[in-house]
Amino acid sequence: MTDPLERWAASLAKAEESGLVIDAAGIIVAASKPCARLFGLSQPAELTGRYMLDPEVVYLIDFTAAGNELGESEREKIPPLLALTSGRLARGLMRVRTGSDNRTLDSIATPVRQDGEVVGSLSFFAVV
Repeated sequence: MTDPLERWAASLAKAEESGLVIDAAGIIVAASKPCARLFGLSQPAELTGRYMLDPEVVYLIDFTAAGNELGESEREKIPPLLALTSGRLARGLMRVRTGSDNRTLDSIATPVRQDGEVVGSLSFFAVV
């Protein structure tokens, strides 16, 4: 049986949508080119192998006018990670800072399962 994370990684390599796959530990397994650009990077390889909550990868900010760094307890609630912990579809808004630009993203994530266990999540993002 093929690893479902590898299958999704192969699909994302060709995707024109902003999407990424993370494993159960929150490590980015794959990202599409549009996703890399959305997070202020030029290539998906700059995301892969890195922890989703690493501020150098995805700098999450709150919804205040100041755009302060998102608190630790709130970071675990972003859809890609919430899909891991809940085992269910997760959707919500996220704010990220990429350089001097702040972006609000609509995010939807679904858990990826293998043999009934959650082994990762698949997420898609759109700028709001």
